[in-house]
Formats: sequence, C-alpha cells, structure tokens
Amino acid sequence: MKRLKLAVIALFTLVTISSVSAQDENNPWAVGFGVNVVDFYNGSDFTDQVKDLLGNQDWNILPSISRISAEKYIEKGFSIQLAGSLNKIETIRAENDSDFLYWAVDAIVKYDLNNLIGETAWFDPFVYAGGGYTSLDSEGELMANVGVGFNAWLNNNLGLNFQTGTKIGFADNVGSHYQTALGLVVKFGGTDTDGDGVYDKNDACPEVAGLKEFNGCPDADGDGIKDSDDACPNVAGLAAMNGCPDSDGDGVADNDDMCPNAKGTKANKGCPDTDGDGTVDKDDKCVSVAGPSANAGCPWPDTDGDGVLDKDDKCPNEAGVASEMGCPEKVISNTAKMGVDTFAKAILFNSNRTSFKPGVTKQLDGMAQIMKEFPKANFLIKGYTDNTGAASYNLKLSERRANVVMKYLIKKGVDASRLESKGYGIESPIATNATRAGRAKNRRVEVKVTN
Repeated sequence: MKRLKLAVIALFTLVTISSVSAQDENNPWAVGFGVNVVDFYNGSDFTDQVKDLLGNQDWNILPSISRISAEKYIEKGFSIQLAGSLNKIETIRAENDSDFLYWAVDAIVKYDLNNLIGETAWFDPFVYAGGGYTSLDSEGELMANVGVGFNAWLNNNLGLNFQTGTKIGFADNVGSHYQTALGLVVKFGGTDTDGDGVYDKNDACPEVAGLKEFNGCPDADGDGIKDSDDACPNVAGLAAMNGCPDSDGDGVADNDDMCPNAKGTKANKGCPDTDGDGTVDKDDKCVSVAGPSANAGCPWPDTDGDGVLDKDDKCPNEAGVASEMGCPEKVISNTAKMGVDTFAKAILFNSNRTSFKPGVTKQLDGMAQIMKEFPKANFLIKGYTDNTGAASYNLKLSERRANVVMKYLIKKGVDASRLESKGYGIESPIATNATRAGRAKNRRVEVKVTN
C-alpha cells in the first residue's frame, strides 16, 4: 500500500510541473492501462462508507496491470468508455478473509467538466455514469456505476488517469463496492500535418507550421501579425502599417515610402520637401530655395537682372524689357516701321517737280503721327527720281524732294534733330523706267529708321 501511495504522489508531482493542453475533440480516441483498487462496503450508513473509502485496510490490489480501457469522444464534452478490469479479492470485511477472483467489463458515459467550469489546461476533470457486468468467485451480475475522475495531461497525447466510483448491483451475487483506477491514458486520432500543435481540423494553415494564437497560421517575422494579414511578412512591423515597418516614423510604411530613412509626408510618398516647392529633396538640386520642378527645384536664373527669366529671355546677357522678350526696348516697333514704309510708298511727285501728287499730304500726316509716337527713333528720308533727264540734275531734284518731305514732317511736329534727308537720284529704281507708270513709281521718297 505504501508503494502505491508513493507512486501516486510522484505522478501528481510530475503533473503539477507540466504545462500542456487539456483533452479535446481533435484526438477522439483514447486507450488507458493501469491498476484498479476494489473496496467492498463496510458499515450501514454513508459516514461509514466514506471512512471505508478513505481508509486502505480493506483495499484489494493486483500488483500488475489490471485495468485497460478504450474510449471515443462524441461531442459537447461527452465520451463513451469501455473498460475491463481484473483483481484478486483477499479482503471483504476483515483482512485476508477471502480469496476470490474478480473481473468486470464496464461501459460508462463520461462528461468533461471543462465544458462547465472553463478550460483548465492540463487538468481535465470529469464525472461518469454507466453500468457493466461484474463477477466475483464465479458469481456475477449487472451493476450500475457512477463516479468522478480526472485526466492530467503530461503532453498533447499522454496523461495520467484517475477515477473512482461506486458500483451497486441489481442482485446479491456481488456486494456493492468502490472501484478506483490509476494509470496512463493515451489519446490519438487527430491529424496535425504541419506539426505545429494545432490539429488540421482547427488549423487555418494546415500545411504550414504556425502558432496556436493564429489558428495554426505562421507569423514569420514575429511582429504579432499573421502572415496572411501582413503586408511585409518577412520584416517585423507595426499593426497600424499592416505589419510593415516605418523606419523614419513619418506614417508611411517603408514598402510605400520613397524615402524610408528620411521623414516626409504622405502627399510626397514619404519624402521631405524642405523648401515646399513641390520637388522632394532627393530630386531637388536647391533643397533650401524654392524653385520649379522643371528646373530641378531651383529658381530660374535672370542673368541680366532685367526681370525676364533666362528661359524666356531672348537676350539673356543684355538687360531688356518684357515686351521685347528680355531684349532692349526698340526705338520703334516693327508694326510702326511697316506703317512708315506703307505711307512712304504713297509719297509720289509730279514729273520734274518737287510738288506732291494729290493725296500725298494725307499719307505724310499719318507718317508724322507714327514718328511722334516713337520719339526715340531717328529717320533718314531718301529721295529718288526716274531716269528722265541728266543724272546730275536728277540727283539734285531727288535731294530737293527729300528735303520737302522733311520740312513737312517738321511742320507737323516731328523734331528736326530726328530727321535727315538725302537724295539718290536715279539709283535703285523699284519699277521699270520704260513706261509712264513705272517712272511714276520711281519718283518717290523712302523713310528708314537709322537707330
């Protein structure tokens, strides 16, 4: 008896230092083997029976494996157990008052109390009820069984089994008695393909080893986010970043951050823009000075300082005005020049005279108006003739014609210092002198800008 007590104490000590999971439906099958103790009732009331159970003076034990069992988990904490036991009865009422062979076959229904009290890890208490056939000294009968017990799991498959209960018969062939069993139990039948301790039935990733807290799915980088929900499964990150790191702490995950080591903004994909010009620093050649992206973040230069940027300045090394695309302001516009030329073509003279043909003064008035609008422009009035008469005469005639035009313009308010007249005679005809119409065109004045 002392050896049995020492064995029980040793087994309970082993259990208390173990940390394993309780029995569950993943391993529906279990087999057990161990020893059983038979203790017949002594006394007539409940108190006597309790004292009898707690004492060991009349315990009957066969010093070998004397009980085997097999059970199948059903559902919702219920399982069915079939057990066979063998014993040698040497004490019924007084020590060594008997010498009988005892055997029993029992079928019981067990209920796992964890379903009521909550999961208790390795400790798996239960109650049971059932019945079976018990034989004592070749006399047998059907008996009802009720009792309690527990499994204490040493690992996911192996545990200690203890159960004790009373057996009450329906005849007088076998006296009512207690039967207590202690042994090892092995559960099996569950499939764990990836060997991660989570059975396939409950494993969301049955072919990849994972963690129980993630239903068997892996967390390769150990950041607390399972791989299937982790945008960066191989790099530890933050839950707020879907499992990706944010090295610079700018709120943009490294996998989306164009500048993962420099704190930036979401608008710039994680890159900084120190001067706020819309060109991020890594692409900005002038990080501290705002400038357009078209010039790599630098301001456009204005070499001549005329307010017209070099990119738009037609004369980048010479100060000018915006109206002339950065070039110096013209003394007269091209349009005005064209107007003067147009008016000049209509200044025609009578043959061999310095007098104007009809309508010429009106043209001269228009020319004078343009000249006054551009007071910085100087003009050369060039007189011409046809080839009628001597060349020397025509030269003097052309001078007089040019001078007549100049005087008229001065009279109309054009500063004389801006005007110069010169005769060219029969030079540079613009039409043939062989016809009257051609000679009329050659008797003309031209006005050109000289500055």
